[in-house]
Amino acid sequence: MALSDMKFNLEKTMKRRITSCLVAALLLLSACGHHPDVPSGASEFSGLPAIFPDYCNVTVPCNIAPLNFMLPADEYGECVARITTPDGQQQTYGNGVKVQIPEKEWHALLNASKGKSMKVEVWGKVVADASQRRNNGSIADDWLAFTPFEIHVAEEPIDEYLSYRLIEPSYVAWSFMEIAQRNLTTFEETQVFNNEITMNDRKIGQCINCHSYQNYKTDNMLFHVRLSNAGTVIVNDGKVSKVNLKRDYTISSGVYPSWHPTAKLIAFSTNKTRQGFHTLNPNKIEVYDLASDLILYDVETDSVSVVSNDSTLLEVYPTWSPDGKWLYYCKSVPLPEEMRDKDIRTTYPKVQYNLYRRSFDVATHGFGEEELVYDAASFDKSATLPRISPDGRYLLFAQGQYGCFHIRHNDGDIVCMPLGPIVSSIAQADSLGRPSADSLASPSFLDLSLLNSEGRPDSYPSWSSNGHWIMVASRREDGNFCRVYFSYFHDGKVEKAFMLPQEDPEHNTFLLKSYNRPEFMVEPVRISVDEFSRVFSN
Repeated sequence: MALSDMKFNLEKTMKRRITSCLVAALLLLSACGHHPDVPSGASEFSGLPAIFPDYCNVTVPCNIAPLNFMLPADEYGECVARITTPDGQQQTYGNGVKVQIPEKEWHALLNASKGKSMKVEVWGKVVADASQRRNNGSIADDWLAFTPFEIHVAEEPIDEYLSYRLIEPSYVAWSFMEIAQRNLTTFEETQVFNNEITMNDRKIGQCINCHSYQNYKTDNMLFHVRLSNAGTVIVNDGKVSKVNLKRDYTISSGVYPSWHPTAKLIAFSTNKTRQGFHTLNPNKIEVYDLASDLILYDVETDSVSVVSNDSTLLEVYPTWSPDGKWLYYCKSVPLPEEMRDKDIRTTYPKVQYNLYRRSFDVATHGFGEEELVYDAASFDKSATLPRISPDGRYLLFAQGQYGCFHIRHNDGDIVCMPLGPIVSSIAQADSLGRPSADSLASPSFLDLSLLNSEGRPDSYPSWSSNGHWIMVASRREDGNFCRVYFSYFHDGKVEKAFMLPQEDPEHNTFLLKSYNRPEFMVEPVRISVDEFSRVFSN
């Protein structure tokens, strides 16, 4: 290419970038730069505003991104919100039916309200046809003043980053798929990896999934690549490699992972899974676990050892305790005798999992005997996806009536039970900390009514690194698309859940992707997509 052509292309690129920046700045100013006056002569409305997302009377981290929201556009033409901090600072926001707060101003409001509550007053201008419907034909005053609400600002921050897979909610087939990461203090979202750059056979396709991190950090992490160009991408002290975890003596390569908190060890389940798609059942998709065992992978030696491989039962979803001394997991209970040789498509409603654990010696890589932690099946329930709080005091898990994939079950809820030093506060425990039969028969659960939704799937729970924020994936809005919710946890109490905030509050309405496997991180993944892709050509 001639030097003149290079100069022309460079100038053209720079102009395009400058233009894009100017357009973005103008859009930001038009969306967020409004400080409207409070409407005068508004009619009092006895009730909270029907804002989306619902941020009324929630407790939020002191470093969260702006909680932008909107009123229903079919009922209101304009919205004005006034926020008052405990020290008397006030600011108004509103642009159409949306309230979008500049990040700098929002964080100043958070800082002024830390450990206390900010007051939020909302006014909505009713459109004419909505006024007629509301008042049986008589036009009401243009503006309504709703009952004020509060946003409590906790002193504890949330982990700064979150990563998730973005995928269609019904994945019979797929094309583009990505793992993305989001800065929770801002609206910045960047890509960790996508399936287009390394897919070498589009007829087969490529699936990327199960991103996982050691102790919330990203220098040691992994994600799977399935089908085309398959393998597990592992980052070890910042160095990227692709490995094949399948061995002659395992069911499959590693599937559901959990990094040991201190050692270069990863517990996996190995699985044979299938999907079924219902036409009449309101639980639209069923994931069948046909066979599953537990393995331990040594990153340094590239060796795989078997943890548990009961050929008659299913063992899945391993997770480490924060001190690395226990491996928790789920294990199925035997099917009734008359069903054991039947097709899984008829027996799946009877497949239920209990929670177990094994002690672990990090020096020898040896595991102790299996111990029952929670007998879910005795309550006609199935427990999956255990997660232990960072202080080791609480066990969080997903629960439904059957199966291991509750994010597609409308009865799927999150459950939290106290563990005490080990499990003694469930009820009584023996000298080794093992629960007694009485304790398993009547476990103690925390009240998570403000976290769980009613009649919609809630699953994939996890803890923030400081243990004060619980995150769940939920289909509570429409039953189809999975969204991320957070809830404040303090002294065994759980506050009202709130949706991951977005710059445009309509984002979660129009995004035709589900958030899959949301994971907290204390730092971003710094390895680029291109750097990840190079291991596929080595």
